[in-house]
Amino acid sequence: MISKHPILQEFPEHLEKIKDLYHHNEEFQVLLSSYTSLDEEIFEIEKGEIPATDDVLTHKRKDRVFLKDEIYSYLTKN
Repeated sequence: MISKHPILQEFPEHLEKIKDLYHHNEEFQVLLSSYTSLDEEIFEIEKGEIPATDDVLTHKRKDRVFLKDEIYSYLTKN
């Protein structure tokens, strides 16, 4: 199933912390922006709107997991 993976959906239990960090922490803003852009790009590739090889798509998915892990670490440590 092709779907987006918004960070608020991934971590609904951290909704307030995500909002707070987004408004008050530049580093978190960059992380979240990078994650959101990459998630959108992956979604467009999966829908066939942007051509990409399977290897490229796999690499982008790994990058998204890395960013998601970074965001989670930020949420649980700050």
